Amino acid sequence: MIYITRRECFSSAHRLFNPAYSDEKNFETYGKCSNAGFHGHNYVMYVTVKGDVNPETGMVMNMKLLGDIVRQQVTDKLDHHNLNTDVDFLQGRITTSENIAIAAWEQLEGEIKKAGAELYKIKIAETENNYVEYYGI
Repeated sequence: MIYITRRECFSSAHRLFNPAYSDEKNFETYGKCSNAGFHGHNYVMYVTVKGDVNPETGMVMNMKLLGDIVRQQVTDKLDHHNLNTDVDFLQGRITTSENIAIAAWEQLEGEIKKAGAELYKIKIAETENNYVEYYGI
């Protein structure tokens, strides 16, 4: 079993808030990230897939194809957009890195499987100090 990883970047604005909370409760929970004026991050997403090496190609999956899938299904939809208002697959979710990783998984899993590999992990770095890793359901 071989694991390969593709790195993609996107810049997005968002606001962390729960609509069921008061402004005070949102600030208590999310701090300045609950600012109604939004704020932004330069995210880095790592998509790791696994599989056996195809003896004919020498690859688990073509990295260019993996990059194309990640961009088409996820990062092109996130890059330079407001995660709370512009991204269909994040509607109804609090736009934490955790929920972005879960939503990205849902967008990518089937396409990667069609390409002959298995999605193993999504890692999203929101800052150089904070990142999440998601390994599926």
